[in-house]
Amino acid sequence: MQQPQYSIAVFSHLRWNFVYQRPQHLLSRLAAKRPVFFVEEPELDRDGPPRWERSSPHPNVTVLKPRTPIEAPGFHADQLPALEPLIAELAAELADTTLLAWLYTPMALPLAEALGPDAIVYDCMDELSLFLGAPPELLSREAALLECADVMFTGGPSLYRAKQARHPNVHCFPSSVDAGHFRQAREGLPEAADQAGIPHPRLGFYGVIDERLDLPLIDTVAQARPEWQIVLVGPVIKIDPASLPRRPNIHYFGQRPYEELPRYLAGWDVCLLPFARNEATRFISPTKTLEYMAAELPIVSTPITDVAEPYGDIVYLGTTPEEFLAACEAALAAGPEERAERAERMRQVLAGTSWDVTVVAMDKLLAAVVKQTITA
Repeated sequence: MQQPQYSIAVFSHLRWNFVYQRPQHLLSRLAAKRPVFFVEEPELDRDGPPRWERSSPHPNVTVLKPRTPIEAPGFHADQLPALEPLIAELAAELADTTLLAWLYTPMALPLAEALGPDAIVYDCMDELSLFLGAPPELLSREAALLECADVMFTGGPSLYRAKQARHPNVHCFPSSVDAGHFRQAREGLPEAADQAGIPHPRLGFYGVIDERLDLPLIDTVAQARPEWQIVLVGPVIKIDPASLPRRPNIHYFGQRPYEELPRYLAGWDVCLLPFARNEATRFISPTKTLEYMAAELPIVSTPITDVAEPYGDIVYLGTTPEEFLAACEAALAAGPEERAERAERMRQVLAGTSWDVTVVAMDKLLAAVVKQTITA
C-alpha cells in the first residue's frame, strides 16, 4: 500500500552545519521521499527587517536560518514577534501539502503550531532542561509539547525510561551508525595530515567539547601519563576556552567535517568517552560509541548509563580518575586475543543497527500518524 505523501518542517536548536549527528543522519535519509524544511534558531542581524537565509546542503533539504535584529538567544519569546511573519510566509509556501512538524526543542512549539501542521513529532534526543544555560520555561514548554505531539522518539534507552509514562506513543530509537563510513579507519585510510606528527600512543575523542566532558579527568590523565597524547577533535561551546586543560600532550583540533573523522580515527590507538557524571550527562546516548566500534578500536568510557549498560562487555570502564587511567592502560596493553574478542562483539552490535534501518522503522510510524490525521 502506498504511503501518504507529506512534507516535514523541522525546528532544531542545532544548526545543520554544526557537528554532524542524529538530526542530519535521520533527516537526510527521510528527505529521499519528501521535502524537509529545517528551521534553525535565529541569528542576530541588525541590518533590515527579519528575513530567511536559505540554503540546500543536501538534496531535498532546505535550511532556513532566521536573521532578526533581536538579541535574545534561541527560540526565546522575545524572538516571536520577529519570527511570526517569517513563519506565516513559510506556512503559505507549504499550504498545499500535508505537513508534519518535527521538533528537537520544545522552545519552538509556538512557531510549529503557527504553521498549522497536520501532525507533530517530538524527537527527544537529549534532556535539554539539564544542559548548561537551559531556558527556565523549557520544562513547561515540553509539557505542552507532550500534550499535542502525535508521536515521540527518544535518543536512547535511559531517556526512554524517563519519558515513556509521559506520552502514549513513545518509541526508543537509540543513536545508530553509518558503519561503512567509519570502517574506513581500519581499511588503510590515510590518517589526517595535521595529526600525523603527533607521537603514539594516541587517545582520541571527537565531538562537542562542553559541560558534559570531564575536563579535570582529561587533565589528570594527561598529567599522569605525559607520554600519552590526548587528541580532542571538536568545537568548544558554552564553556570558557580558558577553562580547558593545557598540557604539551593535549591537542585541540577544533571542529572537523564528518567526512574527515575516519581519518582521525585511523591514527588513534584508543577512543575515549570521557564524560562527566553530572545532570547534563544523565540521559546522553553518544552517537560516537557505535562509530568508534565501526573502527574496531579499543574504547574507554566513564560509566554513563547508555554506554555501560548495553556495552559493558565491549568498552573499558572507569569511574574515578585512577580507574579511568587503569582502563586506558588495559586498553593499550590488550593482546591480540582480547582485541579480537571485543572486535567480534562490536561487529555483532553493528550487525543489528544502522541509520537506514532506523529511518525505515521511523518512516512506518510517521506514515501511520499522517494517515490517521488525514482520515480523522
